[in-house]
Amino acid sequence: MISSEHSETAYLWKRFKEHGDADARTRLIEHYMYLAKVGAGRVHIPTGPVFSQDDLYGHAIVGLIDAVERFDLEMGRPFEAYALVRIRGAILDAVRSTDWLPRAVRNSENKLRQAMRRIEMSEGRSATDEELRDALGISQEELEELLTVMNASAIESLDAVISDIGDLNSSSNIADNMAYDPATHAQNSQVKRMLAEAIDSLVDNERTVIALYYFEDMTLKEIGQVLGFSESRACQIHTKAILKLQAKLSRWLDVMFMAA
Repeated sequence: MISSEHSETAYLWKRFKEHGDADARTRLIEHYMYLAKVGAGRVHIPTGPVFSQDDLYGHAIVGLIDAVERFDLEMGRPFEAYALVRIRGAILDAVRSTDWLPRAVRNSENKLRQAMRRIEMSEGRSATDEELRDALGISQEELEELLTVMNASAIESLDAVISDIGDLNSSSNIADNMAYDPATHAQNSQVKRMLAEAIDSLVDNERTVIALYYFEDMTLKEIGQVLGFSESRACQIHTKAILKLQAKLSRWLDVMFMAA
């Protein structure tokens, strides 16, 4: 039996999409407002003068509104999954438009990325913490702090690589700018195979964090609670994992470009 809440939501979608009912639109946004909170909680950015938690939530609401307005009922996919992609995109767009990291931290981030990719290419494996510390001339504590603050930009960079791989494998344009949606590209069999292989190369705790974050929609705080870590530690493991994925996928992407 269809619940009355589900029936009411379906009615609101019909009123909004078929008749442009403004009241239905407002009620849909209010109904799904919890998704904005979930989406904001899944992007870890140390709050400060540039970004506060309220700022993140505000950008998440923008993404939610965009999702309500763009959602196509005929696509047959759940709105919640679609909305979380749009919400994360809105937050990362805000991060991208604001260079919120201090220059010294940004320089260290670039050196870390270069070191990870160089070692991945030369050794055929992911870089160890010791190799990264030596490359940057920093302590383990400084490395962990860097991994914490660069979480959001790491997510963005992985999304970009996945989009590039999807673009290279796709000969058709996807409407509504979905060609730039990593979730859409992940439906491509080649991308799925490459991602699965890259994820398999991670160590156990990294694979677990990636699985809980991307497939169980858990926040880093929730992941830390489940695994017995602090939120900061879960964030560090997550950042390191997606940087490893980016380095491996970037290397494969270079090969694909040369062969194209």
